[in-house]
Amino acid sequence: MKIGKATVPRSAICTSNQDTIVVRGADLARDLIGHINFGDYFFLLLTGKRADSATSAVLNATLVAIAEHGLVPSVQAARMTLAAAPDAMQGAVAAGLLGSGSVILGASETAGRLYLAIEKESANHGGDLRAAARVVLSDLRARKLPIAGYGHPEHKSQDPRVGRLFEVSAQAGGGQKYIEMAKMVEDLMPEVVGKPLKLNVSGAIPAVLLGVGFPVNALKGVPMLARTASLIAHLNEEMEDSIGFALSYQATREQEYTGEMPLGDDA
Repeated sequence: MKIGKATVPRSAICTSNQDTIVVRGADLARDLIGHINFGDYFFLLLTGKRADSATSAVLNATLVAIAEHGLVPSVQAARMTLAAAPDAMQGAVAAGLLGSGSVILGASETAGRLYLAIEKESANHGGDLRAAARVVLSDLRARKLPIAGYGHPEHKSQDPRVGRLFEVSAQAGGGQKYIEMAKMVEDLMPEVVGKPLKLNVSGAIPAVLLGVGFPVNALKGVPMLARTASLIAHLNEEMEDSIGFALSYQATREQEYTGEMPLGDDA
């Protein structure tokens, strides 16, 4: 991120006066509330543009696809935080989101940048995306870097969310270029990695979103926004049926101490 030279704070997103709230050039009360769904509103906030039908279908589908996936680490962190501080849901939600990184929730952005890197590299190969993908993937392997968006600890043969997201994109008329690229990378996995790693939802999300013009810099925000809804659901359940301390107790029971012990007096 570049540090700007602005001396006056400015934003094109929102302004207000005594009578009106304006968001991206629209009257919030008159033009938006009751007229736009939240996914489309997110796109408007982000880009200043109204989502067309393809963008709306794809973006809302990705938010549904990535919101919930059980007691993943971010959910466990949130539940245990709420158990320790039941009066601070905001802190518990924040605890869950703080784990958004290159492995959990942040992989969509990394996968999106992978597709863009392949697209850029293709210029050196006469537009041959497969040759470009082979170069980019081989470079990642040489540097011992993971290939984001491929492989899943549970869905080893097929992530059921991937095919459905691709169907939604095709049916809605979204761009298919990055979807085909994502599939091509999957085909190259045995050759480059030595394993048939399959596309996961983090690889599918940027493939469908880039196809409708979603900005790559905001890709990480999609799973974060979606998971926030799930975290609130888990925390509401936590307040009614708490398992936060049970999660902590399980970790304690399974712990294996690998450090040294103090020497006895007769040692």
